[in-house]
Amino acid sequence: MLYDMAVRFLEAEIAPRYEEFEKAEKFDRESWLKAGANGLLCASMPEKYGGSGGTYAHESVIAEALGHVGTDGFGIALHNAIVAPYILHYGSEEQKRKWLPRMATGELIGAIAMTEPGAGSDLQGVKTRAEKDGNQYRINGSKTFITNGQLANLIIVVTKTDPEKGAKGTSLIVVETDEVEGFERGRNLDKIGLKSNDTSELFFNDVRVPTANLLGSEEGQGFVQLMQQLPQERLLIGAQAISMIERALAVTIDYVKERKAFGKPILDFQNTQFKLAELKTEATVGRVFYDNCVARHIESGLDPVTASMAKYWLTDLQCKIVDECLQLHGGYGYMNEYPIARMYRDARVQKIYGGTNEIMKLLIARSL
Repeated sequence: MLYDMAVRFLEAEIAPRYEEFEKAEKFDRESWLKAGANGLLCASMPEKYGGSGGTYAHESVIAEALGHVGTDGFGIALHNAIVAPYILHYGSEEQKRKWLPRMATGELIGAIAMTEPGAGSDLQGVKTRAEKDGNQYRINGSKTFITNGQLANLIIVVTKTDPEKGAKGTSLIVVETDEVEGFERGRNLDKIGLKSNDTSELFFNDVRVPTANLLGSEEGQGFVQLMQQLPQERLLIGAQAISMIERALAVTIDYVKERKAFGKPILDFQNTQFKLAELKTEATVGRVFYDNCVARHIESGLDPVTASMAKYWLTDLQCKIVDECLQLHGGYGYMNEYPIARMYRDARVQKIYGGTNEIMKLLIARSL
C-alpha cells in the first residue's frame, strides 16, 4: 500500500516537474513539504517523533518507487534512511523531539557531511575541527559532494573533536543552518548525472553550535556511529540499484517490442531475446539477494560484510544492465529524450558514493 501511494504521489506531483528540477539542478522546498504531507518522509521513525512507525522495509519501498517512476534525484531517501536514523539511534530525547518531527514534515531537510576535498572513503582522514568553547562548539572546515547540500538546513557534520586520537577523536555534531553564522554553501556541483539532486560544497567558518548538538553521550563516538549506520546506507544504495535495473528492463522490453528493423520487431531477433533473458535472470537474482538483505536487516542480522557485497555487486550489475539496455535502443539510446539515456548517466555514481566498490571489496576481503 505504501509503495502504491508513493508511486501515485511521484507520478502526480514530481514526475511532471522532473525536467524542471533537472534544469534547475535542485528540487524546491514545496516538493519536500508535499512529500511530508503525504507520509513519505521519516516512515521508519516512531510515531511519537512525527514518523509513521515503520521499519527500513518502508523506506526501501519509497526508494524503490523513486527508481521505478524515474525520479531518482529526489533526495528524500537519504533524508529518510540515512540522516534521520542517526538522530533516532544516537540523539537524546530532547534532540529527537526537537528535530525528527520537523524532518517528518519537510520543514527540516537533512544531509550528512562526511566527504572532504582530501577525505572520501577514508573517513579517518577528516580534517574538519570542532573545538569546545564554553557551552558551544566552534566548527571550522569544508565538505564536498554533499547530497541535498543546497537545500539542507539540518546537517550532521563529521568532525574531529580530538585530532590526536584519530578515529577515536571523531564526533558527529548537528548544525541547524538557519540558526548559525559562518556557514556558507559553495557552488551546486556540476555532475554527470542525477542533475536534479543538489550536491554541494559546504564551508564552516567559526560556526558556533551548542554542545547539546553533539550526537551521543560523549565525544569520540562518531566513527563507531558511522560504522554502525553505514550498512543501512549501503543497503539503500542497493535499493536504488535494483529499482533502476527493473525500470531499465521494463522500458527496454517495451522499446524492442515497438521498434522494428529489417521488417520485424527488434524483440524477434535471437540476440535480443538471449540478451534480455540473461539480463532478466541477473535482475531476478539481484532482487532475491536484495530482499534477503532487507529481511536480515529488519531482524538486526545484516552484517557489514554482506551489506558491502550488496552495495558493490548490485551497483556493478546496475551499470552493466543499463549499458546493455542502452545498446538495445541503438542510436536512440544515446538521445536524452529516451529514459535509458538519463539512467545511463545517473547510474555511474552508484559505484562511488557510500564507499567506493573497491573499498567494499577490501572490507569483504578482510573477512575471508
